[in-house]
Amino acid sequence: MKKILITTGGSGGHVIPSLSIYDALKDDFEVKIVTDLRGSKYINNVDYNFSLIDVPNIFSNILLLPYNLIKFLTAILKSYHYLKRNNFSILISTGGYMSLPLCIASKLLNLQIYIFEPNSVLGRANKFIINYAKKIICYDNDLRNISKKFLNKIYLVKPILRKEIYKYKKNEKTKIEEKKKILILGGSQGSKFFDEIITKIMIRLSKTQKIKVLQQVINQKSKNNIKDCYLKNNIENELFDFDDKLISKIADYDLAITRSGASAISELSYLNIPFVAIPYPYAKDDHQYYNAQLYEKNECCWLIKQRDINENNLLALLAKIFENESDYFYKKKNLIHLTKENTWEKNKINLIKLLNEN
Repeated sequence: MKKILITTGGSGGHVIPSLSIYDALKDDFEVKIVTDLRGSKYINNVDYNFSLIDVPNIFSNILLLPYNLIKFLTAILKSYHYLKRNNFSILISTGGYMSLPLCIASKLLNLQIYIFEPNSVLGRANKFIINYAKKIICYDNDLRNISKKFLNKIYLVKPILRKEIYKYKKNEKTKIEEKKKILILGGSQGSKFFDEIITKIMIRLSKTQKIKVLQQVINQKSKNNIKDCYLKNNIENELFDFDDKLISKIADYDLAITRSGASAISELSYLNIPFVAIPYPYAKDDHQYYNAQLYEKNECCWLIKQRDINENNLLALLAKIFENESDYFYKKKNLIHLTKENTWEKNKINLIKLLNEN
């Protein structure tokens, strides 16, 4: 049985897809995960077999560059010994700087390296490693930031979602009810912009629409402030910073206002929830914008840049969405068409087939 190591870390956007890959492969291969301290908070150590190798961000502080460089080189040595000791034959990297020591060590040991890139822009760590990778597993055939000489390495799959999501009933509403249910997702770390601006817009929207809000917030202080504002304006609400049971609550929501991390919008799309995408403007290579653009091109969402938003124009967009149901349900129909071939078994078979190639 082949031994496979999945390296991941940092944000939920990197870690959550790695857990899905682990679940898809664990019955056919011997699989382990390596992550950093930041990534470990997204992993349930009861359900997943993982180890820690912490990796510094070399350029996070120029004054600490020599120290971080030593730590990075140490991480390569730790990775080398870890891979050799456990006799892995395949490494799957989900990107991020924490993956680099394991990728470098895998190259030194002549392991097969596969890159996983859920975004529509090739990440910088993956771009560094792609020369040594056998294939790059991705969702977008028009992947940006990739050299033409590596296009033959693209292995296209449908978005690899958490296994549990495939068990949930999709949103099958054929009419928007009087009370509009709105989901607000600011990303795995929350968003100050969402806490401040989107909250104000919800309050203004509540003057003309009956709404219920399920909203991700930055922290407990923000949660308390927003809850007070919503209660004063008689807005039914539920607020959270991180909720691993969120997916069980959202299937009957009418609309999402969301950042456009690959996992978040893939899950919303699979559940047939139309969304307004507001990409995180400081994401490397603007990858969240291009993630959302893929769905906009398929007429599945509304896309607006944060810099272009003010209270009036986003409020007008939301009002238009709820007033013009034909456009809303047209986008929902396109979501259904876009995701109909996405099943857990098909993704699992495609991954196993790839990793069993000689």
